[in-house]
Amino acid sequence: MSPEASQVRWSALLKPEWLPLLAVLLGGVLLHSMNVMMLATVLPSIVEEVGGAALMSWPTTAFLASSIVAATCTGHLTSQFGARSAFAAGALVFGAGALLCALAPSMEFVVAGRFVQGFGGGVLSAMAYVLVGNAFPEHLWPRVGSLLSGVWSLSILVGPLVGGTFATWGNWRGSFYAVTIAGAVLAIFALRSLPRARGERSGAVRRVPVGRVVLICAAIAVMSAASVAGTPAAKAGLFIVAVAALVAMLALDRRATSPLFPSDAFSPGSVTGVALWFALLVSVAYSPLSIFVPIFLQSLHGFDPLGAGYIVAGASLGWTVAAVAVAGLPTRWSDRMMVAGPLAMSAGLLGIALFLTAQPVAVLPPLIVLTGLGIGVCWVFGVQGIMSGAKPGERDLASGSVATVQQTGFALGAAASGIVANVAGLSDGLTSGGIASAAFWVPASFVAVAMVAAVMGGRLVALSRRAA
Repeated sequence: MSPEASQVRWSALLKPEWLPLLAVLLGGVLLHSMNVMMLATVLPSIVEEVGGAALMSWPTTAFLASSIVAATCTGHLTSQFGARSAFAAGALVFGAGALLCALAPSMEFVVAGRFVQGFGGGVLSAMAYVLVGNAFPEHLWPRVGSLLSGVWSLSILVGPLVGGTFATWGNWRGSFYAVTIAGAVLAIFALRSLPRARGERSGAVRRVPVGRVVLICAAIAVMSAASVAGTPAAKAGLFIVAVAALVAMLALDRRATSPLFPSDAFSPGSVTGVALWFALLVSVAYSPLSIFVPIFLQSLHGFDPLGAGYIVAGASLGWTVAAVAVAGLPTRWSDRMMVAGPLAMSAGLLGIALFLTAQPVAVLPPLIVLTGLGIGVCWVFGVQGIMSGAKPGERDLASGSVATVQQTGFALGAAASGIVANVAGLSDGLTSGGIASAAFWVPASFVAVAMVAAVMGGRLVALSRRAA
């Protein structure tokens, strides 16, 4: 942070010409981020009305896959249309996806709506940061960036509140209608308040890496399809196809003139490569909480949607609190967090598996928070490893790959948890036996993933020390 930026007060953002701009940018990021927890809260009500228990993980995987597509299209959209127009269009697309969900007669329509929403939300989130650079002087960027980051924490409260309120009233569709209206209003205010981006229609148009993006989405889609495949052999075959698609994507990326990932991405012998493995694994291990735990709490322990939503939001709160608490730790402590964080996730997931079907239920919220604390204490140091270990000239590329790897990890984790849940019994519907079996096996199956992340964390520390 520059000396000028460090001396700027928060009051510097209160200029009348900047307040509408800030409100629109923060509103866009909030609209995107709150929908993750909103869906987690209303998903049990959706399944109860339209069915589709076997597809419970699909709305999340569709949303995340589409967000990955949007992230890779950011440069192209900015060059073609300008950040202001792209932001407004993202808000409209997001609202249109919410409307599809609100009108959905079946789970398949909900999945389609979430795919549309994911693209719009990905554009909103990415364009918010582009517009920060276009509209604010450089010495204000850290302050505005802090506000945008803080909105993700606020979504922990807003998402369950919106979804839980409507679901408790017996009208889960109302939450998506509300998002539709919010998207339309945001688009109108964006066109009126945001500045026209500098050079909106000038400069070279950046190409979208269509083939590699298709392979990422294909891997996620195939793994999701494995959750409803009829036989274990078919599930295993589809899983192998998904892994092959990801391997092919990396092979293509290393030969591309405009790669998505660093040249040593996922290499076991480099700091950046191991750090990317670490980020992927902790993201995979974390993702099942928001999909299945709310329905387990409602079905097994009688929680209403609002209460279940806020209990699961404890993981996000734990992540946020831990990330703030460990910022600035000396190296010897940050190294320990790389192993301690995934181990805490393992302990939390194992405890959730053991106690989700048992009493007392009061032990569950601390275990859910522990899982969030686990990823929170190590995530920033994993990201630091990705960037600090980058080869000369690849630091920006390494930094840009963080969001793609995180979203891919969340999507793969959601798809994998769907496979586990259906094998455990949810494929037969929300029967008491199927729910109880899935309540154990879904979190228990990801304990091993967190343990492997701990091993990768230890290797990352060793490689970093060797390179120092």
